[in-house]
Amino acid sequence: MAKKILVIDDSALMRRVISDIINSGGDYEVAAIARDGVEGFDLIVSNPHLYSAVILDINMPKMNGLELLEKLQKNRIEQTVIVVSTVAKEGAKETIKALELGAFDFVTKPENYLETKGETFKNNIHKMLDLATGSHRSKVDLRTTSFAKPGSVVRPAKPKPVVMPRKLEPGNFTGVKTGRKKIVALACSTGGPKSLQQVIPYLPKNLDAPVVLVQHMPAGFTFSLSQRLNEISEVEVKEAQEGDILKNGVVYIAPGGKHMRVVKKGTDYCIKLSDEPAIDGLRPCANVMYESLENCQYDEITCVVLTGMGADGTKGIQGLAAHHKKLHVIAQDADTCVVYGMPKAIAQTGLVDEVVPLGSVAETITKNVGVS
Repeated sequence: MAKKILVIDDSALMRRVISDIINSGGDYEVAAIARDGVEGFDLIVSNPHLYSAVILDINMPKMNGLELLEKLQKNRIEQTVIVVSTVAKEGAKETIKALELGAFDFVTKPENYLETKGETFKNNIHKMLDLATGSHRSKVDLRTTSFAKPGSVVRPAKPKPVVMPRKLEPGNFTGVKTGRKKIVALACSTGGPKSLQQVIPYLPKNLDAPVVLVQHMPAGFTFSLSQRLNEISEVEVKEAQEGDILKNGVVYIAPGGKHMRVVKKGTDYCIKLSDEPAIDGLRPCANVMYESLENCQYDEITCVVLTGMGADGTKGIQGLAAHHKKLHVIAQDADTCVVYGMPKAIAQTGLVDEVVPLGSVAETITKNVGVS
């Protein structure tokens, strides 16, 4: 039976285009449409278990997409929501807010009508619906599946909503400054923007390492993501720029649409960006970031893999492990992932040292890296 989808968009053209795309295959059908958040909320409340997913516009009259997400959250109504957004900076900021409010993920809305009729937009809609309505099938129970290294710490989350972790203060962890040169390299994809808000804001500002981070997002969105994370974090968070000298206690997010490498510059290490072709459809690609660390002389490298589809990061970490003895790999557990793909892929290699729930990732990083 086809899964039923609710489309909420104030544009009659976009409602028709999106509906045609959804109805074009046999897996999904548009069960209802709404012109604004008010109509959409009424439909959701009157049919709480009918829709497998909701396609949601942001800018609408009466009640916009953000207001609808806030109302769903306030009324504790669970609904899988996919945001359709433009790539404009203002729209990007609103999209990041939507993810923070519980949206599953987003698809960039084409800027002209011809693009809406193209295969790319159609494929993106169907791909996101597949993920949003069937991601649970990719999960496994780590309590009965041993992927981590022998003797590793495996802490599966309890089957309940993730509790926001406590703010780390000096003395809350055992990591101490050792004088050794360290770096943290983090990768995530689907579900990452929201998950990062349970990691980055809980790192101490005197973390004894820089953090380089690849989040799969289009150009324009990573700047807004970095701004939002910087507002709520003790560490400094910025969209990486060409030539940035890596500093401890700073998080560098790879810009959407560019690969990011870490390269040696004198006695320091800095950011190198490139417009090289996408790898496996990804730019930035986490494998590129990890592979660049093979040529760096860090004493300790901490790799962190969070929620995301596919296996980006696994190949890079495998190559890194062959070059560095002092490598510590942390993977998010299945229960707290939005999509258990990337963490599963690295866990299956046997290279993972610790498997932890999302709420424990920041503390695990800090204990391993220490503070200055």
